[in-house]
Amino acid sequence: MTNVALTGLARDLARRAAEGRPVRIGVIGSGEMGTDLVTQGMLMPGISVAAISTRRPHTARDAIRIAYGDEAMAAEADTASKVSQAIESGRIAITSNEMLVTNPLIDVVIDATGKPGDEPSSCMELIEFASALGYTIVSAGKGKNNPLNHDAVPDDYREEALRRNMNPRMLVEFVDGSKTMVEMCAIANATGLVPDVPGMHGPKADRDELAKVLIPKADGGILSKKGVVDYTIGKGVAPGVFCIIETKHPRVLERMIDLKVGKGPYFTIFRPYHLTSLEVPLSAARAVVYKRADMEPLDHPVAEAVAVAKSNLGAGQSLGMIGENDYRGFAMTWEDARARGALPLGLAERAKVVKPVKAGDFLTYENCVPDDSMVITQIRRRLDQSDGRFVTN
Repeated sequence: MTNVALTGLARDLARRAAEGRPVRIGVIGSGEMGTDLVTQGMLMPGISVAAISTRRPHTARDAIRIAYGDEAMAAEADTASKVSQAIESGRIAITSNEMLVTNPLIDVVIDATGKPGDEPSSCMELIEFASALGYTIVSAGKGKNNPLNHDAVPDDYREEALRRNMNPRMLVEFVDGSKTMVEMCAIANATGLVPDVPGMHGPKADRDELAKVLIPKADGGILSKKGVVDYTIGKGVAPGVFCIIETKHPRVLERMIDLKVGKGPYFTIFRPYHLTSLEVPLSAARAVVYKRADMEPLDHPVAEAVAVAKSNLGAGQSLGMIGENDYRGFAMTWEDARARGALPLGLAERAKVVKPVKAGDFLTYENCVPDDSMVITQIRRRLDQSDGRFVTN
């Protein structure tokens, strides 16, 4: 129950709840993030997690028990009609068929299967705020949440993952930097900001140093240009997101300095948190209620998350999943990735190595063959053909 007068989205969701028209969400996956979604959705008037698809039905029941205290809300459903019956009776359908969560009674589907990325839309809030005020975006990004170790493998993090109630593979995709690379590419492809250098800089810049470091070299920073995405491993930034802005008007500079935002001409605007899966229902609600995406890609590619070998890979080897032993993510501009023939990170899983690859080298279309049976590979091949028109050299 809330203790304030409702406004904005909270008011509009309350109205939908009163009218019996909650935003119905279908969730794919019931691990750590999926369980958070079910729990948070239960707390929100106007939001209803209506169905969960998972290969392990007991985890969906566990999620429902954690959220509601028991499993009474759970209803097994192996057909579309049974999913509908469960939803209409006010229960949560559990199915092993992910296509059944596209039921007509469900408004929005959320993939919570552990693939990386959650800070981008939080960072977009800052970028949109600063852009609307007419400020120049010099750099934008995040503080890295886990200590960076490019060589991380699950066996080295099982104890920590168990302590944090996480899948070791999921923890490793955080630690080895893959998640950060994907997130920064997502921001780039929604804004036109670019990685300044392959892999980005990732400086050890603390919260109060951001506006001195992630700025052009000519002004004492490390960037070759303005308008970039990057991350920091410095103190006081994670789990937040930031945007370094520039304004040259003396009146605005005077006010920003007076407000103790910084000393200028570069200033850091900062969101000191992101609530990961707990914020996701808000994105779903805005998409349904206001028909508005929190972020969406541009009509042309800007950046690419590609794969770099973590260990020596032999010909004939079939690659595992992100966060395992074979490869990690690496961000670069789309044109650079295309020129190198670099293999997109999303196509590395189940790819076959056809030429030996040394640790630290890029996986490419020359030394690896993606699995053409995967839908994502088929879609990406069509996308690459279409995107050829954007090549400038």
